[in-house]
Amino acid sequence: MNTPHQRPRAFRLGDAAPERDRIIVQETPDAFASTHVDETIPDEEAAVEVAQRRGMVARALFTWSGLFWSATSALVLLAAGLWFDRLVGDLFARSQMLGWIGAALVAALLLALLVLAGREIAAVLRQKHIARMHASFARARAHDDRDEARTLTRELVSLYAHRPETARARAHVMQLTGEIVDGRDLIDIAERELMSTLDDDAQREIARAAKRVSIVTAISPRAMIDLLFVAGQAFRLMRRISEIYGGRPGMLGFLRLLKSVGAHLAITGGMAAGDSLMQQFLGHSVASRMSARLGEGVLNGWLTARVGLSAMAVCRPMPFATRKAPGVGDVAPFLFSKNEP
Repeated sequence: MNTPHQRPRAFRLGDAAPERDRIIVQETPDAFASTHVDETIPDEEAAVEVAQRRGMVARALFTWSGLFWSATSALVLLAAGLWFDRLVGDLFARSQMLGWIGAALVAALLLALLVLAGREIAAVLRQKHIARMHASFARARAHDDRDEARTLTRELVSLYAHRPETARARAHVMQLTGEIVDGRDLIDIAERELMSTLDDDAQREIARAAKRVSIVTAISPRAMIDLLFVAGQAFRLMRRISEIYGGRPGMLGFLRLLKSVGAHLAITGGMAAGDSLMQQFLGHSVASRMSARLGEGVLNGWLTARVGLSAMAVCRPMPFATRKAPGVGDVAPFLFSKNEP
């Protein structure tokens, strides 16, 4: 049987090939590739990241306020150096032994100053690292980024390497880091394993501080004592929560933390007040059954709990995902009971 020969044809490369000459290749999806899901970061998480950027994360290298404080600090240091130089010179003029004693004391002072400055810089860098981890975890989970999730999980395990209470959880998470393919699942497991104990510790600290403030305010005879005690407890609570989650704020680090907590309270304060305080106090008849002093104690305890929850949000190295972010009613339910503050 003779088969007809097809005559040769020519066509441009840009032209489409005839239907019978086309070879259709269907790509099969890679099950191990990270899939990017278009999800929006929740408003609560966006508020936390904004607060962290305003306080703990570095902004522009040059600001007028930064220039002012830098120049002021440099002038103070120059003045102190001239004063110490004059002091040591006067001591040498009086006695050789007094001069050497003064020089040794100045050297010890400079050494201590350098050590303190190194600690402050390390604390600030640690806070920045935790804040950046928080934002990176949120984005890696939203986009289900496997590689980023593995990198961040290893950093999280390294952050708590010195915490013996997390040893078993760290070992389990590291074992699963190379086995779990889905980035979102790995982040969720890391949160459940590593954050649960730390979250419980932070909530206990908030509850204790709120109870102390509410009791002391209820029995305190002076408003100034209330103010000082509430401020002291709030500062202590913020520092303690930062330490629980891995930060060790010094003086500068604490100022940055205070700025972040203040920004978070300013952003989320209205929603929190409407959600818990107004419902409990205005929606029920609890306030009418309490004395004025007891009501002030409950209000100050609620404010202390709000400060603690904001510190918990900005100091946590990863956002709340598998665990629900606690509210005032979760950490301090005694504030809304009828029998005790």
